[in-house]
Amino acid sequence: MAAFHVMAGADHTFTRPAIRKIGVADLVDALKLGLDDFREKPSHYVFLCLMYPIAGIALPLWSSGANLLPLLFPLMSGFALLGPLAAIGLYEISMRREKGMDTSWRHAFDVRFSPALPSIIVVGLMLFAFFIVWLVVAQTIYVAFFGDAVPVTLSSFISNVLTTPQGMAMMFWGNLVGFVFAVVVLATTIVTFPLLLDRDVGAVAAVDASLRATLLNPVPIAIWGVMVAALLVIGTIPIFAGLAVVMPILGHATWHLYRKLVVPAGAH
Repeated sequence: MAAFHVMAGADHTFTRPAIRKIGVADLVDALKLGLDDFREKPSHYVFLCLMYPIAGIALPLWSSGANLLPLLFPLMSGFALLGPLAAIGLYEISMRREKGMDTSWRHAFDVRFSPALPSIIVVGLMLFAFFIVWLVVAQTIYVAFFGDAVPVTLSSFISNVLTTPQGMAMMFWGNLVGFVFAVVVLATTIVTFPLLLDRDVGAVAAVDASLRATLLNPVPIAIWGVMVAALLVIGTIPIFAGLAVVMPILGHATWHLYRKLVVPAGAH
């Protein structure tokens, strides 16, 4: 059973794993390795990530039916903030393949047996908090430019956003604030969940490792963020179905990026 040690690791000490400097070539290699993992049993991974295209279609329908059209884009873009947590089963599969263990899809749920489960839950709650705050901020930005009026139809909403000065200003500030949220999530989770699966160092130490990895490799991590964003956009075509392929590849690639960024325990 997982013990509740979030601030420190299993040995009750605050461990700071060593971080490596990486280059752009390492990012490309991580993607290639992620693609290799996906190719081994792609049907399993598409099954696991079917939630992404389903959610991508369901969110716009839900927001439209609930008169929440102003939150349409924040919901769709903010959903990516939860990606590091949602891909945790894929990290498990990549770790098992690395060790030569069985990689059947059912093992993607083995995270429930992880000794670091309490820490994983805590960081997951942090991501949900970011998601909720992003929605609140996005709604506040909309109200600042358009007031409390709710658009009647999707077409009128799009027209107001794309053809009015208020709409252009709202897009500018919304994208700017959204970019800040994305940077914060990337910097705090780039290796957090893979590290917790690999070593029970505690939530604080895992987030600290992600921040140090980002500060030591600002350009590669920034490029990685752009690559992820571009692939996610590509994955939305057509009707988000591509995410069922893009998401597992990115999930596996994130595991291999973790291996390149964090020095293994006991290594020098």
